[in-house]
Amino acid sequence: MDQAGVLREMKTKMMPPAIRQKRHNTRVIAVTSGKGGVGKTNITANFAYILSKMGKRTLLLDADAGLANIDVILGITPKYNLYHVLRGEKTLSEAVVEGPGGVRILPAASGIPEMVELSKGQKFTLLEELDGLDEDFDFMLIDTAAGIAGNVMYFNMAAREIIVVASPEPTSLTDAYALIKVLYQGYAARRFMLLVNMAGDSNEAEGVYTRLSNATNHFLDLPIEYLGYIPHDRNVPKAVKKQRLLAEAFPDSKATKSMSEIVEKLCRKQPEDYEDGTIKFFDRSL
Repeated sequence: MDQAGVLREMKTKMMPPAIRQKRHNTRVIAVTSGKGGVGKTNITANFAYILSKMGKRTLLLDADAGLANIDVILGITPKYNLYHVLRGEKTLSEAVVEGPGGVRILPAASGIPEMVELSKGQKFTLLEELDGLDEDFDFMLIDTAAGIAGNVMYFNMAAREIIVVASPEPTSLTDAYALIKVLYQGYAARRFMLLVNMAGDSNEAEGVYTRLSNATNHFLDLPIEYLGYIPHDRNVPKAVKKQRLLAEAFPDSKATKSMSEIVEKLCRKQPEDYEDGTIKFFDRSL
């Protein structure tokens, strides 16, 4: 076993049994994108809601630490957020709030420059707070910021399952490739699931996957998985304006049905499908 492996094993043995069990059981999924405007945050929030309605205990972490908007989409006004936790003013449990369908939410701060790039100390504080949560969760969904900044890389590497959201726009495809390339070459991430949003139909979505998959296979020798697609749905902006989740406001809409199918597909995936099984909270960064 290499030195990194020895350190990980020692760290795991030093954890209280409840924490080790939590790490073993919680599936952590990062939802990320190369560029903004592809619907990533909306998708993450709706996925969390659908999971919760399925009886899955779900924590939604808003990891866009500098420009948070999960609370805006959900129409909630949290008193505390990640900023207060990292400053030591509140515990994570005190900052977590309940959202639609029973989803537990850790909101982030918006418009605070120091949150744009978390320090090592702040990352360690977050690690300790996550380990100290009293609640056990089946899923943790991490809504990262868009792009390839340090925070984006950090929160993606906090998860063993990474969903990359892209739209049919050429710029979205180019930026999705850039994100995958940086995570693969710079951080050794190897498993990616592509989710195509706002597609006209299945043929268009599969075309997006084919183009991106061909690029990653040819230039990176890296296969990626096709998770599915969400069709363009005129009910999406209606729900956003109402500050309600699409799955809650329009449960029979085309996009909601597609998201439900994708969530069910995720639930059918066994943790053994992934290299370490389930969660590995921030170990690589530490």
